[in-house]
Amino acid sequence: MAATRDGDRILLEGIQVPAALGVRAAERRMRRPVLLDLEIERDLREAGRTDRIGQTIHYGHIYDVVEDVAANMEHKLVEALGERIARAVLLKFDADAVTVTVRKPKPISGVLEHTGIRIRRTREDVE
Repeated sequence: MAATRDGDRILLEGIQVPAALGVRAAERRMRRPVLLDLEIERDLREAGRTDRIGQTIHYGHIYDVVEDVAANMEHKLVEALGERIARAVLLKFDADAVTVTVRKPKPISGVLEHTGIRIRRTREDVE
């Protein structure tokens, strides 16, 4: 697969899923929604040329992996959640790299809109 350093991307933006996220156990039990954006780097020329789903990564399958990681694992830090999602996507799908943005809405009531992180991991990071 050709590298896509500054090229093709599959975008999933504005994903909202419940997550067991927080430093305290009580916070993790609440499973509050987090906001996620993913940018998956992959050569999309063949998908564009053939118009076949088998030449790309199905958005619904990506969402299923993200939802599974967010909801079915406990995460103390947004950094851990982002890392686990990036790793799962790279292990499950044929992608060169993935950038994951995680936002935790209203972490401090009335003071902050979001806190969050953005990480980029490549295939080499999981091999």
